[in-house]
Amino acid sequence: MRHNGRAYRKRTYRNPGELLRDLWFAFRNGRRLKEITKRGLVSLAFRERLMLAVSAVNGCRYCSYFHARQALRSGVAPEEISRLVSGELGACPEEEAVAVVYAQHWAESDAHPDVDAVRRLEHAYGVEKAEAIGLILRMIRLGNLMGNTWDYLLNRLSFGRWGGQHVAV
Repeated sequence: MRHNGRAYRKRTYRNPGELLRDLWFAFRNGRRLKEITKRGLVSLAFRERLMLAVSAVNGCRYCSYFHARQALRSGVAPEEISRLVSGELGACPEEEAVAVVYAQHWAESDAHPDVDAVRRLEHAYGVEKAEAIGLILRMIRLGNLMGNTWDYLLNRLSFGRWGGQHVAV
């Protein structure tokens, strides 16, 4: 996106239809996400690692702050949180590494991961858990893009004084 000759760096919703599709997906799958959490298919700490990895790529300051606090509450060490927020994935537990790297790739590809990456995820965790991970990633993407879109609007309304980062082009 461009504003006053400058590019807005963060990923945002490109149009209302894209936002509505993601909101509809969240509405349809909210119960499923609660079930995944309740069953312990993906632990709270694992979920927060995934969310921090995606938020680091998408640059949502609101989600990074919120999920850093949630990660602390779920037992993730502060040093690991700092690394995840900055995009470093090396500190996560070995059994979660494939999923956290996948989450980063998923976000970098704008939710269009390559087929081999999906297969590796399914091979490492099984289809059911891989689908649960995918659902978690879709939900955090919604939060990230909503936060970044809000920042973009604040930036536009304030003529660049509030709500986001620009990069000179």
